[in-house]
Amino acid sequence: MGGREDDLRNGSEFHVRMTTIDLVKLRDVPRALGLGSAPREYAYDVAIFTLPIDGEIRFAQWQHPSETLKVISQDEVTALREFLRPGDVAIDIGAHTGDSTLPIALALGATGTVFALEPNPYVFKVLAANAGLNRSKTHIVPLMFAAMPEDGDFTFLYSDDGYCNGGFHNSVSRWVHGHFVSLKVAGRNLLRYLREQAPDALGRLRYVKIVTEGFDRAVAHSLRELLRDARPYVKSEIYRHMPDEERAAYYDDLRGLRYRIFKCDEHVARGRELARGDMGLWRHFDILAVPEELA
Repeated sequence: MGGREDDLRNGSEFHVRMTTIDLVKLRDVPRALGLGSAPREYAYDVAIFTLPIDGEIRFAQWQHPSETLKVISQDEVTALREFLRPGDVAIDIGAHTGDSTLPIALALGATGTVFALEPNPYVFKVLAANAGLNRSKTHIVPLMFAAMPEDGDFTFLYSDDGYCNGGFHNSVSRWVHGHFVSLKVAGRNLLRYLREQAPDALGRLRYVKIVTEGFDRAVAHSLRELLRDARPYVKSEIYRHMPDEERAAYYDDLRGLRYRIFKCDEHVARGRELARGDMGLWRHFDILAVPEELA
């Protein structure tokens, strides 16, 4: 089977069934045995992008060797403006360095707000830097905790000693996802936090992005009252190791909240509409859940 996430055979989509365990790379074996090295920290460089509409934008690019080079594009911001307005509120769960947060914030403008969640302190410092680089055009509130059903401390698993990629993999074997480096992080019930700390923002909520390496359904469930009452658009990741039954159940959850589900393609917020049986057609992809009354 090919390694591309959106693989096509003979021009037609095919159904991926995860019946085999992905092989762990040899370099990960020492980590799996608890023989990892001390934590490594990496700095960031500030890149400058000149967008046709939004002008000069500064972005802190993390120098972790496994981090891909991020590009802030006008196309992405413009696509978000199809349904986001200046002054709206958004939530970015799994913000990482802020490469997803910044386009959202540009779409909302300085009068809007993005609450950006990243529990990993090694990458949070980069997110915090990005929150302050474009203050005249954006308003980003970085929050160093994970969105969890309940408050507490949680063990996240990461791919390396620099904590680049990882998450709360409670339902996927580490021999499948290949993350062996543990990190204790803080988790909070986000809805409870916002009701206590930013109640006025809830009435302006327009967009929620969830990317958590397989924990998206649980996060969305913890926010179900918010989705039911505020009716935001929801972008979410269908993780490569999410089983078919979990994908179908997530689809049912969103449909039960009166959302219609669309596939997301690059710089196209709303692609083809998906049926329940379509959730296994691609190994790894994003969806956009749109309130029925807005679809």
